[in-house]
Amino acid sequence: MKLFHRILFTITLTATSRIVQVRDQLRGRIPHSHLEYPTIRATQHAIPSGKNVLDAEYVEPANTSTRSALLICHGIGEIVSQWFPIQRIFAENGIGSLVFDYSGYGRSTGFIDWAQCEQDAISAFELLRHLTPAIPISLLGFSLGSGVATAILHRVEADRLVLCGGYSSFRKAARAAWIPGFLSAIVPPIWSAADALRDSCLPILIVQGDRDRLFPIEMARDLLSCCGGRADLLVLPARSHNAPFYKPEMAYWGPIIAWLLQQDPASNGLR
Repeated sequence: MKLFHRILFTITLTATSRIVQVRDQLRGRIPHSHLEYPTIRATQHAIPSGKNVLDAEYVEPANTSTRSALLICHGIGEIVSQWFPIQRIFAENGIGSLVFDYSGYGRSTGFIDWAQCEQDAISAFELLRHLTPAIPISLLGFSLGSGVATAILHRVEADRLVLCGGYSSFRKAARAAWIPGFLSAIVPPIWSAADALRDSCLPILIVQGDRDRLFPIEMARDLLSCCGGRADLLVLPARSHNAPFYKPEMAYWGPIIAWLLQQDPASNGLR
């Protein structure tokens, strides 16, 4: 059964990610180059991860010190270049961030596999630690990536965890997306937040979009219960599940930045 789960996972995520990428390409949502911004600096990186090589980009402030670092585990249909507008927002507010493509995504080699996704995130974290040796590093998982970020929590030395549009298990995410309940057995029983977060002492922020129709508010509350009520829950403006990614606004990302920097959103001067 485990082999069946792995094969189905690879086929399903590969097909879904490719379809979304084609759609985004047709809609002009995949940038071919970045604009130059004098206040930030972006560098490309190739990260060894087992037999594979991952495509990644690190974005940091250019003229001020980096106060915090962030590893971003992205969603099911995204690639590195699409995250630059959000990385720019982080950098302009003092946070350096690294986004990487899982094996089989974008220009990363290999194929999609849940264990490999976890190894990819660990390898990316190690690079980020090398790039930012003296500052706190947080994990941020967006949608699919929330499962990856949670899964590696006890295998890296992260300081904080942010889960945006997240879920408490991959099976629950699949049911919310399109798999009917009676087919749950074909979905891999992976990425259980209850198992990963039960004994965690890290500060955790759960972020829910107020108009997310894919993963409703009940899923955020389910995640909160996995943390024993020790996490913070923010319900922020978002026109859809993916709106914070496709159309990043400070109304959504600003409070997350404030939490990462432990500032008061009303008085921190976020840009």
